[in-house]
Amino acid sequence: MTKTTLMQTAPGHEVLAAAGKKYLRPGGRIATEQLLQWANFQPGETVLELAASFGYSAISLVQRYSVKVIGVEKKPESVRQARDNVRAAKLENQIEIIEGDIFHLDAIPGQFDYVLAEAILTMQSPPGKAKILQGVRDRLKPGGKFLSHELLARDNEEQIRAELAQVIRVNATPLSETNWMNTYESAGLHVERVQTGAMSLLNFRRMFQDEGIVNTLRILGNILTHKPIRQRVLEMRRVFNKYHEELGYILICATAQ
Repeated sequence: MTKTTLMQTAPGHEVLAAAGKKYLRPGGRIATEQLLQWANFQPGETVLELAASFGYSAISLVQRYSVKVIGVEKKPESVRQARDNVRAAKLENQIEIIEGDIFHLDAIPGQFDYVLAEAILTMQSPPGKAKILQGVRDRLKPGGKFLSHELLARDNEEQIRAELAQVIRVNATPLSETNWMNTYESAGLHVERVQTGAMSLLNFRRMFQDEGIVNTLRILGNILTHKPIRQRVLEMRRVFNKYHEELGYILICATAQ
């Protein structure tokens, strides 16, 4: 399979990563920072991170807050890279990367003070969301916090879902604020805090804030010089712009009941 074919079929977040984008959350770095402020992590507390990827978030959490992190990642190559990154940071005593499936969190022993998930639930169907949230609740200590950062559809949920699926090649299902909250409450997670804002994934001004000048210029250069990436990015940007009033991000902090 050629690189062109891969770019035509790859999920949207992988296309953006291939362009060099590091921050792939709908609200960008600012939204993630708000979520971490809500957490109020204390040294020694435990965090379960869903879809840990290459381990960068886990490393940052430990370095900033002295917590202990278990990261769950499905892709074996990502697990290997994450473990290498943890070793390079000399944090093996505080971070463990597990090869596992977020749909089977029951395979992870123990309970945690926090579970962290960013841009994970959006990509799941309603039954998939419910199953993951059930697993999250079971992995939290009583009163433990679930911290999430997802894509918001203020209106036209079904229309947006259909058009997003075409351009990001994933059957993403963003929800309204009310539907997100109801989904959490149905899983036994009591919503304590909510914040919404504009979606900034392909907003160039926000990209400079998230990525810095040098990496933003590198990203733009990759988009301009690689036609398969450029085509996919323009497709996504067209839909994002079309629904700029409806699409946003949502942060939710919920506690296990």
